[in-house]
Amino acid sequence: MRLLDELRILSQNGIEYADNPYDKERYERILTLTSLYYGKALSLPATEVRTRFDDELGHITPKVGAEAAVFDSVGHILLMRRADDGTWCLPCGWVDPNESPTDAAVRETNEETGLEVEVTKLIDVYYHAPSAEFGPHGRIDILYHCSAVGGSLELSDEGEALKYWRIDDVPVWHKQHERYARDAKQTQSKNP
Repeated sequence: MRLLDELRILSQNGIEYADNPYDKERYERILTLTSLYYGKALSLPATEVRTRFDDELGHITPKVGAEAAVFDSVGHILLMRRADDGTWCLPCGWVDPNESPTDAAVRETNEETGLEVEVTKLIDVYYHAPSAEFGPHGRIDILYHCSAVGGSLELSDEGEALKYWRIDDVPVWHKQHERYARDAKQTQSKNP
């Protein structure tokens, strides 16, 4: 069931975010197969399973994101200028199915910056209600202090630039990331 659930979530997310019609078609095929095998496992017709998926089967919960605060040796914070809106953000992303938030923070940092990091401390957990800024669902962001343990800075296709910044010098922040950066800096100052 965990495999089917992960395939369902990945295919539904793929359908939502894919720009290429062929990719959408592939994700639809995966969702059709997932519906078929869920149906077999639960003794339900595949069409009924698909209808339930489309109606958001199960308890609807907030989306969970993981954010990573990575500082250099002089206390500047690592940020990425996002390709989608040109704002600066901490390495971050959604927690995938069957993944812990700490693992997501490590994975997203590596994918977006090329750095290998380890989580050293939980900084805070933030809740954002549905809104024009955050979307139609509530979300929880979990912020971690992370230390670089390997790799080298390498930009992904999600970003336009990577840079270590003094927090006061950042020209335009992504959503609540200025707050996250300041909270991380404050926590770092208390416990060097």
